[in-house]
Amino acid sequence: MRKLVCLLVVLSISWSGTTQIIPTEVEIVRDAYGVPHIFAKTDAQVAYGLAWAHAEDDFKTIQIAYLAGNNLLSNYLGNAGLGADFVAQFIGSDALFEERYESEISPEYKKIIRAYAQGLNRYAETHPEEILVNELFPITEKEMMRYAQLQLFISSKGDQWVSKIVNNQLDFTFPKEEAPKGSNTFAFNSAKTKDKNTYLAINTHQPLDGPVSWYEAHLCSEEGTNILGALFAGSPNILIGANEYLAWAHTVNQPDKTDIFALEMHPKNKLSYRVDDTYLTLEKRKAQLQINLLGIPIKIQKKYYQSIYGPTLKNKSGFYAVRTPALFEIRALEQWWRMNKAKNFSEFYKILKMKALPGYNIGYADRNDTIFYISNGLLPKRAKGYDWENVVPGNTRKTLWTTTYDIEELPQIIQPSSGYVYNANHTPFRSSGQKDNPIQENFDEAMGFETYDNNRSTRLKELINQYDRLDYNDFKTIKYDHQYPSPYTFSWMNINYLDRLDSSLYPDIAVLIERLQTWDRKAAATSLGAGTFAVFYNELRPFYRKVSEPKIIPATFIVQALRNTKKYLLKHFNTTEVTLGEYQKLVRGTKELPIFGLPDVITAMAARPHKEGKVKVVSGESYIELVRFTPEGPEIESVISYGSSDHPDSPHYSDQMELYAQFKTKKMTLDKETVYKEAQRIYNPK
Repeated sequence: MRKLVCLLVVLSISWSGTTQIIPTEVEIVRDAYGVPHIFAKTDAQVAYGLAWAHAEDDFKTIQIAYLAGNNLLSNYLGNAGLGADFVAQFIGSDALFEERYESEISPEYKKIIRAYAQGLNRYAETHPEEILVNELFPITEKEMMRYAQLQLFISSKGDQWVSKIVNNQLDFTFPKEEAPKGSNTFAFNSAKTKDKNTYLAINTHQPLDGPVSWYEAHLCSEEGTNILGALFAGSPNILIGANEYLAWAHTVNQPDKTDIFALEMHPKNKLSYRVDDTYLTLEKRKAQLQINLLGIPIKIQKKYYQSIYGPTLKNKSGFYAVRTPALFEIRALEQWWRMNKAKNFSEFYKILKMKALPGYNIGYADRNDTIFYISNGLLPKRAKGYDWENVVPGNTRKTLWTTTYDIEELPQIIQPSSGYVYNANHTPFRSSGQKDNPIQENFDEAMGFETYDNNRSTRLKELINQYDRLDYNDFKTIKYDHQYPSPYTFSWMNINYLDRLDSSLYPDIAVLIERLQTWDRKAAATSLGAGTFAVFYNELRPFYRKVSEPKIIPATFIVQALRNTKKYLLKHFNTTEVTLGEYQKLVRGTKELPIFGLPDVITAMAARPHKEGKVKVVSGESYIELVRFTPEGPEIESVISYGSSDHPDSPHYSDQMELYAQFKTKKMTLDKETVYKEAQRIYNPK
């Protein structure tokens, strides 16, 4: 109790020691689905209101995010948090903050950061029973930025390279063919639409819960902010969404953002490494970690090093340094905030030139009928003659890149003659009509851009090509399509041999073979074929590593996986006639709904074991926002997988599940008068 009282005193001092936000000058307006619409005079006041509203809905997840970014996660999760706690220190985010925050973050955005932190600290002060780890509070600007830095490092695949070093797996190369199961975006302008309006689909595929699941909000100030969209836990501004003038979406892209350098160590002098004709000395670092041994917390230290190439680790085969532009950039959140406030494409593109976002494709549309796509990212300008996909020599300054490509040098499409752009985590060189696509040969191979398609990109292109012009209903039909293209070419598990099986040779599984061969390849909840395929897909996974490139599964493995599928269905359902919705569920609390979707359809889903042989979806279709720019202003509709609150006793814990499961959306608006007129609750934060 004494510790808690001291914490509350600290929180109170911290909150009152900076320019205070007056909560009565901020209004939170909750709509029928509990989505917060935050209104205030200044952007800083809006940030305070956002912090308060999001904390009301999900303070736990916000805290977990910040714990991960500030090497405190193991204080809450125990040993399961050690990896994040180490990486948070390994990447040097503390030093980066001290070096660059004051000089590189604008005074305007510092107000946003401080106000958001004030809102969280005030919530913690008034809800001490919800605090997970006392040491996290008071939340500071540094803690907020350190978490953002960790997320950007992870988004650059830095954590995967760290894991490979630790586990002595540096001979492994990420295959180009292994596309992520991530998001979709597509846009159409008046050259493609019947009503001459401009459409954008914001269709992200993220975990449905946790720190990188989406939270929907509407932010409106008298300083030029009026945006509806979504953000991650702990973000003080929108990351994807629409304002009165324009809208944008992100999808994950996979150019080569991170490099690993093998250091050439001195044969005798410990920690000396060669760079050209001289030897330098590694700087020692120690990560402070806490392990739990039989329930007893024990402080330990884990060594790592710093070289001129970046943070460095030692494993059985030597010393390796990790280098990615995300290690040197602190302005990403501010760039997103400025994107929130852009009023036209010229302003938006100028903001992209900040070069603060380490990655992400961007799909864009605006009220001036402009559509745009870019494979955005901070990509190093690398020396010729090295295999940058693998480990490169860290014994010469020739490999020590220091600059990145400018925005104008990245693959992009503006106002294509085809009237459309699209991306589904596939190659940027096929993201519009053939005449409009970026030319692959114009980009350095060392940039590492994707060259593959996937089932979603193939299907999107197939659907778009069906229309000379389309209307808004056609647009929504494309968005909610859930059919695989034919042939099925999911790159890491090509099962087209299935269509050539002779069912008469396998009478014990003939029914399953024929069902899959005649299946319309639609991932509908009511589909028997989709239900069989979903189980078969999981049963086929163990055979994957046994198959060499190009990963065409042989008939013997397919037959065995189908036999395993039959056993599974009979064991758990007492029949082989199981629809996808009977097997796969959307689950929250006590609510359980049949749900559509399979990996790599446009309405993609990934699932994990649930109970009684069923699975529940955990990632895929998450936040959906559809935007149509008309002469009267933007028309917006959206839906999220569960609801706006993470509290089981809230009416908004699961109130969007039925809409989501039925391919429906809710109408949203940026109009303040309409928001207040339809409000279910209006109040001030404390």
